Amino acid sequence: MAEYFDRIADRYDEWYRTKTGSYVDRIEKWLVFSMLRSKSGKALDLGCGTGNYTLELKKRGFDVVGLDASEGMLEVARKKGLECIKGDAYSLPFPEGSFDLVLSVTMFEFLHEPEKVVAEINRVLKPGGEVLIATMNGRSAWFLFKRLKSLFVETAYRYARFYTPAELEGLLRDAGFAEVESAGVIYFPSFWPFLGLAEGVDRKFHRRCKGLAAFIAVRGVKP
Repeated sequence: MAEYFDRIADRYDEWYRTKTGSYVDRIEKWLVFSMLRSKSGKALDLGCGTGNYTLELKKRGFDVVGLDASEGMLEVARKKGLECIKGDAYSLPFPEGSFDLVLSVTMFEFLHEPEKVVAEINRVLKPGGEVLIATMNGRSAWFLFKRLKSLFVETAYRYARFYTPAELEGLLRDAGFAEVESAGVIYFPSFWPFLGLAEGVDRKFHRRCKGLAAFIAVRGVKP
């Protein structure tokens, strides 16, 4: 997978500048930061890619480091003035209890052994530290369309494993996390033209209809 992301690194951020991409980025960040209780401290952006969330964490006052397996993506992130290192999510290069927060957005879809990575997240978190994992939901209208498209055009979705909110919650609970909760946004397919209506639905139903959302997030606390 790192080789695929190396190939697309230079154009990865272009989508966020489109009308749809801008909406998706805005509403996903709204969900993530509305769920987080942490407002400061030392943070790890795990699977940071080009540093989209690393930069947002930095803007919000966190002492943040990003980690990714793709050197191409990291080169783009570093050009944004971010501290980002190449590393393996299965064996994080940090001591126990290093972080107040571990955030991982759209990385778990590409893991073969997610339980090992969650155990590593638990290890590097301080007691009382917070984790938030966000992934794509393969049962949503958005990603059924994207997955079909990937049969004809190479996209990241061709390689992805999708989760449900219940599966994400189970990953955290099985690893010993407490206060586990989940939510989701983006209920319409990517070609839906009425983005103002879509955003209103997202904000209203992010807890009640999360099983149908394209972007789902789960949060937990290390006891």
